Amino acid sequence: MATINEIANYAKENAEKLGIKKFDIYGSTVDETSVQVDQGEPKQVKASNRSGVTVRVWNEDNTMGVTSTTDVDPKGLELALKTAYEASFFGVKENVPDFSPEATVPIDNTPHDKATQAPVSELIEKLVVAEKELLSAHPAIKGVPYNGLAQRDIDRFYLNSEGAARIESHSIASVYLYSKTEEEGKKPRSAGAFRINRGVENLDINGCIQETAEKTISHLNYEKIKTGKYLVVFSPEAFLSLLGAFSNLYNAQNILDNQSLSTPDDLGKQIASPMLSVADDALHPANIGAESFDGEGTPTRRISLIEKGVLTSFLHSAGTAKRMNAQPTGNASIGAKVSVSPNFFHVFRAAEPEQELSLETAENVVLIDDLQALHAGVKALQGSFSLPFDGWLINKGVKTSIESATVAGDFLEVLKSIVCVEKEAELTPGGVCPRIWVNELSITGD
Repeated sequence: MATINEIANYAKENAEKLGIKKFDIYGSTVDETSVQVDQGEPKQVKASNRSGVTVRVWNEDNTMGVTSTTDVDPKGLELALKTAYEASFFGVKENVPDFSPEATVPIDNTPHDKATQAPVSELIEKLVVAEKELLSAHPAIKGVPYNGLAQRDIDRFYLNSEGAARIESHSIASVYLYSKTEEEGKKPRSAGAFRINRGVENLDINGCIQETAEKTISHLNYEKIKTGKYLVVFSPEAFLSLLGAFSNLYNAQNILDNQSLSTPDDLGKQIASPMLSVADDALHPANIGAESFDGEGTPTRRISLIEKGVLTSFLHSAGTAKRMNAQPTGNASIGAKVSVSPNFFHVFRAAEPEQELSLETAENVVLIDDLQALHAGVKALQGSFSLPFDGWLINKGVKTSIESATVAGDFLEVLKSIVCVEKEAELTPGGVCPRIWVNELSITGD
């Protein structure tokens, strides 16, 4: 791929030639290798190099056109600029997107260090060993139907006609294992785990094997659960799934589109237990491959969304910030429409609970490990959910797997019914979060 300086020069030359005075370009390239195995043999080996560039052009009437291309040589950029310019005459007349006022603000630490890519043979070997160890962990584990070991190098850049020029590079490696059991007269049980790091050599594959095996084995002796109201403990991943599913709560674009559980006047309102604080923190030290700027070139940062239960901020693009008289937060993606999304959650305890709760001593609590069917069981605009889950009924530290059940509730009620936010946080793909205890949630058994 051409360097950012070359792309900037091509863009400027072609823009001048076409009489275009205002434009910006966001692009990325991903070099990825991934492997899957099945019963000790490679099942799938994939290598790809994907690149994409989004070009936005404003005309003399200040309406905007967008086009995307994978071609960043001078000819490709000229065509993209020309197409976007022609499209600009059909652009929206109201709330036209504009450059971020922070696109030229200096960023202190932009990452440029990449990990050394491991050869494909090493990826296959490591994954075959992981599968073998998992199969030998218990006689009931008969297969690892879903598994994957991947490494990717990512380069991103943003530039505009006012002199903004940003570029960053980083590497990510990840492993995923999901095992399944078969026992006569019993239903198949399954569980999975995930690990992420900068490079394959630092990946905690053994930890992933161990967690997958422990979870899978713990589901072997399952029982039905009685329908009723329970004290429920959400695992970090399960709680972040809910937080993501109801992201319209703090997404400024959703709020402006009247597609949210919040209104602009809700800032400063108590929406959750005072024990809960939530931040969107792209630059959290635990965030592997943290991005230092968004699709509009705005620097990413820590945004406190909920502080001691109080809604304190929304996530903004440059456009939503202008309309709501706020600052852009570094959460925008550009395309035909600018969208807003969270980067990396940091959920933590903001106040001590009335009593410290522990799975070792608690009686008759439901621990939800993994929520399923979020695409179907969440009514984001009503705030309600009804979701199947994997989990256990726990009585004084003794775990009994739940055969099958659903959890249902209202998300805003869940936030207010939190009775304990544990001290110890865990790293998940979506952020850092401790276990969250919620009172009186409806569990429906078979």
